[in-house]
Amino acid sequence: MKTLREAKVGETLTVVKLRGAGAVKRRIMDMGLTKGVQLFVRKVAPLGDPIELTVRGYELSVRRADAEMVEVE
Repeated sequence: MKTLREAKVGETLTVVKLRGAGAVKRRIMDMGLTKGVQLFVRKVAPLGDPIELTVRGYELSVRRADAEMVEVE
């Protein structure tokens, strides 16, 4: 399964699954990245960290480590 870390600029993706547990998973969900939500990859920094997304009508920057925990299609 593809993770958000592997996403390319300009892709529109759907969240399939969240990995991780406890506080880390809760923080990702609190940012709006929940199962079934669509997101658009706006920018990726030159070294790949952070990744800028559009989720639920707002812009969100996600660290590479957090993006690794989000499976998308």
